Amino acid sequence: MFEAVAFYLFAFLTITMFYITVTTAQALYALSALAAGMIFISAFFFILGADFLGAVQIIVYTGAVMALYAFGMMFFDTTREVKEKNGNKYIVVGLSVLAAVMIVAIFSAPIISTNMQAFYPMIEGAGNTQMVGMVLFTKYLVPFEVAAIMLLVAMVAGIVLAGKKMDLSLTLLNAEEIQEIEDEKNKKVLS
Repeated sequence: MFEAVAFYLFAFLTITMFYITVTTAQALYALSALAAGMIFISAFFFILGADFLGAVQIIVYTGAVMALYAFGMMFFDTTREVKEKNGNKYIVVGLSVLAAVMIVAIFSAPIISTNMQAFYPMIEGAGNTQMVGMVLFTKYLVPFEVAAIMLLVAMVAGIVLAGKKMDLSLTLLNAEEIQEIEDEKNKKVLS
């Protein structure tokens, strides 16, 4: 009975936090709700008795969200409206579908494969941490490494994109100076 009540409570809280993350226009609220949602996800692991995974969820993912929060507050000017330039929608949809199919294939290949076997059998009486490590670094080694590479590429891309806008701080300028800069950018685009 306790597990059912806890599950539905944390499910409601998690969905609510992620809904706030997606729908809010404020970066501060979105990142705070994202961190809260990650913490609520760890509650599911604790309910299932996977204490190690619950702690890792809090430390790693919530820590990563807080790093994202710090970068978001440092690099983005949240006082301005964001104007997105949408390219060709067919290319965006096509690349998104291709990326999703590739990710599913990469992560499901070792799971589906019958040839993949752990070199070290599971030890009876081993703790949760040892069992997770054994499976992670034998059967699921390829998805683990691919995820690490994807995180590295995302980090480098974020640094490169943030570095392009470091020449000028919009928060230190008044409205007329910002308008002059935008007019100059528009002239460059038009010519």
